[in-house]
Amino acid sequence: MTGEDQFKTPLFDAMVALAESKKISFHTPGHKSGKGISTRFRKFVGPKIFSIDLTTLDEVDSLQKPKGVIKEAQELAACAYGADRSFFLLNGTTGGIHAMLLAASQPGDTILVARNAHKSVLAGLIFSGAHPIFFNPAVEETLKMPLNVTLERTRDAIDAHPEAKLIFLTNPNYYGICADLSQIIPYAHSKGMAVLVDEAHGPHFKFHPDLPTSAMEAGADLCVQSTHKIIGGMTQASMLHAKSGRIDMATLSRVLRLVQSTSPSYILMASLDLARMQMATEGKKLLDKAMRLSTEARAKINRIPGLLCFNHQMVSNPLFSRMGDFDPTKLTITVQGLGLSGYQVSQVLNTRYHIQIEMADPFNILIIVSIGDSQEDINRLVNALRAISKEYYGGTSPQPLLANVEVPSLVSIVRMTPREAFFAERQYVSLVAAMGQISSEIVTVYPPGIPLLVPGEEVTQEAVSYLQNMDKLGATVDGLTPENNMIAVVKR
Repeated sequence: MTGEDQFKTPLFDAMVALAESKKISFHTPGHKSGKGISTRFRKFVGPKIFSIDLTTLDEVDSLQKPKGVIKEAQELAACAYGADRSFFLLNGTTGGIHAMLLAASQPGDTILVARNAHKSVLAGLIFSGAHPIFFNPAVEETLKMPLNVTLERTRDAIDAHPEAKLIFLTNPNYYGICADLSQIIPYAHSKGMAVLVDEAHGPHFKFHPDLPTSAMEAGADLCVQSTHKIIGGMTQASMLHAKSGRIDMATLSRVLRLVQSTSPSYILMASLDLARMQMATEGKKLLDKAMRLSTEARAKINRIPGLLCFNHQMVSNPLFSRMGDFDPTKLTITVQGLGLSGYQVSQVLNTRYHIQIEMADPFNILIIVSIGDSQEDINRLVNALRAISKEYYGGTSPQPLLANVEVPSLVSIVRMTPREAFFAERQYVSLVAAMGQISSEIVTVYPPGIPLLVPGEEVTQEAVSYLQNMDKLGATVDGLTPENNMIAVVKR
């Protein structure tokens, strides 16, 4: 394929042509190009969107066995991202993670997993029956923020477990901080391990020279990206990219047929076709703008009393120099100096200033600046933060609860595999009573969705204290009962 080919959008073009042919439909979906849709729905979104809400037809190909325009669209994506094969995903990156683990491992296989993994990785391990060995990311104590895995920790994990078949990394993490893939991946390969990467927050890396190296460029065997999170895909639309050699493509294709719907959304697939075209043909220009806006915002925010929007140069911890890189379009704003939690600042931004952010934790808020943001958006954010600083800086004492919150170490005592514990007979007990027992559930503070407890791990005092503090601070805790006071453990 040539660069000119990247202007093509074969799937979208076929969908438009079919819609404009005005053929009579005696097939699904039942709304028949919008004629049977709710009037209120049609008035709000307009009629055209329903005309391309299609099913598997000759003109628009089949995701389960692509041989026409979907096949061509996926080949264009592979070319754009530097993969041997690319696959459209319609259950978000979650479905891609499940597929990667099922395709690359067998029940009982030992695999290394960086502990800053998303909860979907744990679900994939439960499905696959593989035996994970976790190793931990570094933590920045001043900002009280998890970083990523270092080269040294990763090498140590690889050397300690030569029986491991593959290694699973998250890059970048939710805060945009990267591991050193350019050194980690060759080392893992030299030890005979395949490398799988959750690159949910890095679908834009390939398209600008000043962004971190993408997983495919660094030599990963499989990676999955959330096209919908950062660039122009619609929600749930993601891609899986693969390099041949260590991964059996036939097995991967077969697994994807198991985990993907037989009634895929063509609207979501069209958004992937168009997002790829947009980034391949004008990605650098669009990302130039996003990076300029984020750089400007970071400089202005760092002049606001009580706030810190970090980059490598602002943090004295030498751990930062051992990270691979970081994504400048992610603005992690530490709010400890205001005497407020990240959750409180997020709520004030939302209710008073009508600004919704990506994520809050006890000490930070996270802003994603993307190709869809404008100068006006950045100005509103900065002005709102200035107003919040003027109101709270120097006038409040930090919440006593915040002083007791530390980033959990995630050091675990593994008693069972995730699959064994998840399907074991269980009982619900209070958090306090759970200490010393075996968790049967994936427990996370969401977002970012990094598991605090994994099925098969012993529930520790540290984990219980952290969950209790998070509940008091107003965090969303997933994996406990609705009142956040009971947890499922393996029945004794």
